[in-house]
Amino acid sequence: MVNRMVFANLVTRPVRTLVAVMAIAVEVVLILMVVGLTSGLLEEVAKRTQGVGADIMVQPQTTSLFMGFTGAPMPIQIQDRLAQVPQVEAVAPVMLQMSTASGVSLIYGIDTESFDQVTGGFRYLEGRGLEQPDEVLVDDIFAHSQGLHAGDDLELLNHPLRLAGIVEHGKGARIFMKIDALQDMMGSVGKASVFFVKLSDPDHTGNVLAQFREILPNYQLRDMREYLSLMTSSNIPGLGNFINVMIGLAISIGLLVIFISIYSTVVERTREIGILKSMGASKKYIVNLVLRETTLLTILGIGTGIGLSYLVRSLIVHTFPTMTILLTGEWMLRASLIALATSLLGASYPALKATRQDAIQALAYE
Repeated sequence: MVNRMVFANLVTRPVRTLVAVMAIAVEVVLILMVVGLTSGLLEEVAKRTQGVGADIMVQPQTTSLFMGFTGAPMPIQIQDRLAQVPQVEAVAPVMLQMSTASGVSLIYGIDTESFDQVTGGFRYLEGRGLEQPDEVLVDDIFAHSQGLHAGDDLELLNHPLRLAGIVEHGKGARIFMKIDALQDMMGSVGKASVFFVKLSDPDHTGNVLAQFREILPNYQLRDMREYLSLMTSSNIPGLGNFINVMIGLAISIGLLVIFISIYSTVVERTREIGILKSMGASKKYIVNLVLRETTLLTILGIGTGIGLSYLVRSLIVHTFPTMTILLTGEWMLRASLIALATSLLGASYPALKATRQDAIQALAYE
């Protein structure tokens, strides 16, 4: 009987029902998109950095976990000092630079020989390797997003360049060029942003790191496994706070709309509530009626929100193929629980208001 009344009320007021469902859906979408974007970005950076194949990474002391924002403050001669340490098989100096052409992409300026020694070399899908200073390589994802083919001209960092080849994605960046050419462009001749170090035996990583610390006491030395474990939102300054603020905004939207929706329902159904109370309905029954309606609205909103999240992700990825959005079952469950808690909280006051109505006054309500 109660469920039939709840369903009938939702069907009778389709506009209000739709607004409430969409508000909850927007709350779920906001949570999943914010977390999905940040998690996807971190996971993608971690996977591509892992794909380089290095065991140790050497960076300036103040470098953040996100590479590409620190310029090139290290002298490239450090490569020779690192290469002299026992167990070091190869050292690849890399200059990093962010490009905002056609979205945000990371450029690696590389010494092809040493980079191939560390990574095992590129797998070419089109074209060939770097030969001239004005040539670049791009990965298959970037090439697909821009409709590029080997031999095409493109512009990066306000310089005209030619695409020498397209490589399989996964080796650090999406765009590669000769390190000396990038140094000249950025006015950082003889500098590098990071050194990737490959060891002959990864089990000696601890010992090699200890020797590196003696050679380079003022630099940041990372075990790559440690680096990958740090790629979480809680370790990125300000990112965790940003996520919390956006989730708080989503909760506020859901709470406000549910409150207004259920409050207006209680006002509209004053006579109905009066009839129920005159027939002996208890306060518990009235609260149960209101909260059941809220729960049903929330379930519909959660389902709609999850569906819209996949749709939004598809649209974003179609528009920006280089962007990764990670939708996980864990965060779908969290978003659902947050939406449910928010809705029940928003409906609590209207439900209590309904129980306080006097049956006689409610029957006389116009």
